[in-house]
Amino acid sequence: MAVYDYRPVWAGAWCDPDPSGGQVSRIDLYATPDRSGAVVATSGPAVRLRATVYRFTLPDNLPDGRYWCAVTFIPGKDQTPATDRTVRADLPLGTALIASAEDIASELGVSLPITAAQREEYRDAIAKAQADVEAYLGRPLIPQPRTLLEVTPLFGYDLDDPQAWPIQHFDDVTTVISHVANLDDRDTYTVQLLVGLDAAVEDPIRAYVVAHASERIRNSPSSAEGERRVTSVSAEGQSISYDSAPVAGQPGALPTLDSLSGYRKRLYRPIAVTPAAPWPYGRGRRYSRW
Repeated sequence: MAVYDYRPVWAGAWCDPDPSGGQVSRIDLYATPDRSGAVVATSGPAVRLRATVYRFTLPDNLPDGRYWCAVTFIPGKDQTPATDRTVRADLPLGTALIASAEDIASELGVSLPITAAQREEYRDAIAKAQADVEAYLGRPLIPQPRTLLEVTPLFGYDLDDPQAWPIQHFDDVTTVISHVANLDDRDTYTVQLLVGLDAAVEDPIRAYVVAHASERIRNSPSSAEGERRVTSVSAEGQSISYDSAPVAGQPGALPTLDSLSGYRKRLYRPIAVTPAAPWPYGRGRRYSRW
């Protein structure tokens, strides 16, 4: 079964219906952007994974492609149900790619649905763009599952907060997936974690991967995908001039790897200094009277 994770938005902010007595009721999948006609598939209610994140289980017999969705949820107790008609799901889900073949098709101006050959070509381009980003950042773009056994949370922290658990040795972004109390007298838990950068939810990284995967396909000699704007053609048709692309830094230009520098892991090490004798025998760094 395929799973789709949804984050409800209510009144312009992330919403967590379950603690407020609400519910994320169902998701309806349509074959067209106007979200009309017969419903291709329906799933619900969603299961709360953690704060503001709810998971739907979709049928695994749906063909690959883009589906336009409508999600119905109740923000809180005694409130009117709301419908989110901005959701799209590109199947298959749960791949190691942070973008979909349909994202590339939209960037290239290719009409949907795409063929199986196009899908494979687009996936290869996405994987190569991701490899470039991973090499630059020095870290994977997909988080890894980890498990903490028989651990005790710190007092005063919410159990969904990673700081409640001993995660210091992971040295990376950590997300709590689940926490289950053990059947013992020590009040310990078994905690499931995701450790690492989840690039699929980081818009700057996704934008870079989609843009450069599309550009790789557009410039491939064997590919006829995408369009370049023609500015002039000679009378004999022997030469063609194309509109120049914006240079780096201009609006509309391709994002550069430098724009992702904030996602690089920072390495810290103490500065080697000569130890000073304590006051009053020497000038210390903290206790000094001159």
